[in-house]
Formats: sequence, C-alpha cells, structure tokens
Amino acid sequence: MKFATLLSTIIFAASAAHAAPLAAAEVETRDLEARQVTTSNDLENGNANNCPSVILIFARASTEAGNMGISAGPALASALKRTYSDMWVQGVGGPYAAGLAQNFLPKGTDQASIDEAKRLFTLANTKCPNSVVVTGGYSQGTAVIAGALSELSGPVQDQVAGAVLFGYTKNLQNGFRIKNYPTANTEIYCAASDAVCYGTLFILPGHFLYTDEASINAPIFLRGRISAA
Repeated sequence: MKFATLLSTIIFAASAAHAAPLAAAEVETRDLEARQVTTSNDLENGNANNCPSVILIFARASTEAGNMGISAGPALASALKRTYSDMWVQGVGGPYAAGLAQNFLPKGTDQASIDEAKRLFTLANTKCPNSVVVTGGYSQGTAVIAGALSELSGPVQDQVAGAVLFGYTKNLQNGFRIKNYPTANTEIYCAASDAVCYGTLFILPGHFLYTDEASINAPIFLRGRISAA
C-alpha cells in the first residue's frame, strides 16, 4: 500500500510540475481535444468487409484517460495515420483499468488486462486476417502488451509484425525483450534515467520523456516492420 501511495504521489507531482496555468477557455478546449483522442475502438466497431491495411493496438499508462491515453498512444497513432490513412486504431480498455496497484503484481499488471489485449489480437486475426497488426504500450501498458504477446501463438501472434514499448516496466525482469516474441519485431524505448526500466517502480522524470520516440522513432520502426510483413 505504501508503494502504491508513493507511486501515485510521484506521478501527481511530476504531472503538476509540467502543468502551466491555463485560462478557463483553454482548459475546456484542451479537455475536449483530449476526449477526442484518448479513446479509439476502430477494431471493435469496424466492418470485416472493409478491413484496413494496418491495425494498431495500444495499451496506455497507469491513470491515463480513455483506452489510448493522452501521451504516447495518440502520438504514435497520429504519426502512423499520416502514412496509413485507413489504419484502425484500437486501445486496450474494458478490464484494463490502468490502475496503480496492478503495477506491483508479478507480471506488472493483472491477468484480466493481459487477457483483454489477447482478445483484441485474436479479434484482429478473426475479423481482418490479411491486415498487418502492430502494437505498442506505455508504462503499465508495456506489461499488458508484452504479457499478451508472450501468451499468443500461431497465426494470431504471427500477424503482429511489430511492437514498440515505452518505459517498459518489465524490461530488466524479462531480459530486455518480450518473452516468446521475436526480438527483430520488437523495439524498446527506455531512457537511461527511467528507473522502471531497470528493476524498480520509482517514477522519475525520465519516465515522461517518450514524446519524440512515440512521434518519430517508433513510427519509423513500425513502418519498416509493416513493409517487411
């Protein structure tokens, strides 16, 4: 309990340090824009007769809004959309509540959240077997995606051409990779100052520094994996 409280306090402090005073109208505009990008259910709502070239499945960080979050997820999706205009974007929601306490479980999240990601990967394969699937996660979302991919097999896993993880909370514990998933298809972004990548759950400023990776480097990597699929 003390660890979860510490994690929550540090996250709040880090977020507050980056906040700037905003007029009421600016706050309303920002919140509206956030609501428009924090949730995406293209895979669940899409028509199997009109499948896209690419499907992105993303798991957000702890406490982030919607099912995509407000940071790495929307940034990655926006960058990829510029290349693949028909791309479906699907966030991991439902049982994955992105709570703080689940970070302290052995897998870095709970099994229900991993199972929800597995359900979405399976849905992509069932609904659109010829689409290329790519995936990503941020913070606790990395544990969700890594856990799901490591438990998938056969054509469902084979369809996932690439995975990008930002601030991988099980990086050290899993040997700097996603277990049972090809390392060539994986790119892990871990800042040297991000302690969660190296065996702890201390949230330092480095854990919030993945904007460039999500907007530039990760899309480049995934475009390469998509082209090779």
